[in-house]
Amino acid sequence: MDKIVECVPNISDGVHPEVYNTIAKSCEKIPGVKLLDVDPGVATNRTVITFAGPPEAVVDAAFEIIKLSKELIDMRSHKGEHPRMGATDVCPFVPISGVTLEECADLARRLGRRVGEELGIWVYLYEAAATKTEWKSLSNIRKGEYESLAAREGDPAWRPDFGPEKFDPKFGGVVIGARKFLVAYNININSNNVKIAKDIAMNIRETGRSKRAWYPDGEILKNPDGTPINEPGIFNHCKSTAWIIPEYNCAQITMNLTDIDVTPVHKVFEEVDRQARERGMRVTGSEIVGLVPLQTLQEAGAFYLQKQGLSAAVPEEELILSAVRSLGLNDVAKFNPSEKIVEYKFKKNGPLVAMDLRKFANTLASNEPAPGGGSVAALCGTLAASLATMVANLTHGKYDYKESWEKMEKLGIDGQKQKDWFLDAIDRDTASFNVVMDAMKLPKKTKEQQAERTRAIEVANQGCTLVPLQVLENCLKVLPLLDSAVELGNRNCISDVGVGLHCVRTCAEGAALNVRINLSSVTDAVFIKNSSEKMNFALNKVREQTAHSLQKVEAIFASLKK
Repeated sequence: MDKIVECVPNISDGVHPEVYNTIAKSCEKIPGVKLLDVDPGVATNRTVITFAGPPEAVVDAAFEIIKLSKELIDMRSHKGEHPRMGATDVCPFVPISGVTLEECADLARRLGRRVGEELGIWVYLYEAAATKTEWKSLSNIRKGEYESLAAREGDPAWRPDFGPEKFDPKFGGVVIGARKFLVAYNININSNNVKIAKDIAMNIRETGRSKRAWYPDGEILKNPDGTPINEPGIFNHCKSTAWIIPEYNCAQITMNLTDIDVTPVHKVFEEVDRQARERGMRVTGSEIVGLVPLQTLQEAGAFYLQKQGLSAAVPEEELILSAVRSLGLNDVAKFNPSEKIVEYKFKKNGPLVAMDLRKFANTLASNEPAPGGGSVAALCGTLAASLATMVANLTHGKYDYKESWEKMEKLGIDGQKQKDWFLDAIDRDTASFNVVMDAMKLPKKTKEQQAERTRAIEVANQGCTLVPLQVLENCLKVLPLLDSAVELGNRNCISDVGVGLHCVRTCAEGAALNVRINLSSVTDAVFIKNSSEKMNFALNKVREQTAHSLQKVEAIFASLKK
């Protein structure tokens, strides 16, 4: 899984396009970073910038945003409706894939230190990166806004986490931190009665509502001290209200879900739908505003498939389709996964995987050196994982195997993930070989050029070795799936499991051959030793486990003859 981090800096200019666009585009000078959105607000005089990429690149891009904000924005004359304290006001890191919240908090600390030391700016850390409990809340740090910063000088309680003794009046201060992904989500109902929609919104939001004798218009009940009795809402990390959408002439329940691990989209949708039906209404569709992590739709898709008594062990594309249909994401506005899913902004099918079988075979049979055996080995791994998944899906739902349904579904879900991993490896292997070819073409006229070429070739050959080594090691994740398919799978599919076992064995043997040939071009003795040891260990394990599973396959065939 590729590591992807999102960063959402808010800068204090929303009225000068030449300023906020220049600042926003500066992040793209860092290789690997993609600018996803620029959302200026005139009344707030503020622009929300969203970009994403690999962790290290995102830190560098955030630094560029803050540095250019210091050059182009002067807080001494800033006015706007939104609370603010600096030219770059807040800069959170958000984990998207392959990265934890704590790792994002570490990115925030590293950026904060660099901003404080290199730019001479006050930096406060918030949320997951906070150094004080009270600074977990952005509003606590921003209390008094920009105008309060001068009075903080010399006050130990307000000493920033990074930066000099005195603040920069032109810039102000910046708050850097890490938080979970925020999903902005709207649900439409077939009514223009906003009072009823707000009634539902108050029921689901974390802060809840004032308790009434009856709903929605009953008398508010009070505590002995005269304050309203509060009734907590159903969902934590949910902020919700409702309004009328004129273009649809219907009421809409709008919400921010600030922790989708705790409160996922599909659970909220189900509850709103239930409450709407209780009131004689129904949900007519929903929409995700902005971007959404892949995980959100995968979980929703799996939930609705399982609700229908079906297995969730389907390809990623089918999970997303299940989510889009069940949540009505195409009913309010067109939902395009390639535009709405964060990870898909970076996902590109490699040229080999995008080919049909005939074109792939023709390319393989050409006089080009790549693709070659490494990509074919990865293809064998793909086929092995796919066969394990097929057997799981042909077992799930069959009455004679009812006791194994749950295990088979889990096996199939894992198999889909392994299938996708090996598919990516088909192109990774060829791409790593192309890096070697590019290094070989570097100039070698001078001693400096020769030294750089030699270094580049060594790095490329090591990279070219690691890809098939990873393919070999990943075979050990597929073998348990195939072995479980032998033990618990549909007996009519035993030949398919056997073919899968031979495919994974071929994958491992082929990957090991590629490791060996690539190591012959590596000069680093430590790298050669470590890689050889890993290769031999994994290959022996694959041979041993494959032989054991194939014995079980043969035993089942023998029993079929009887």
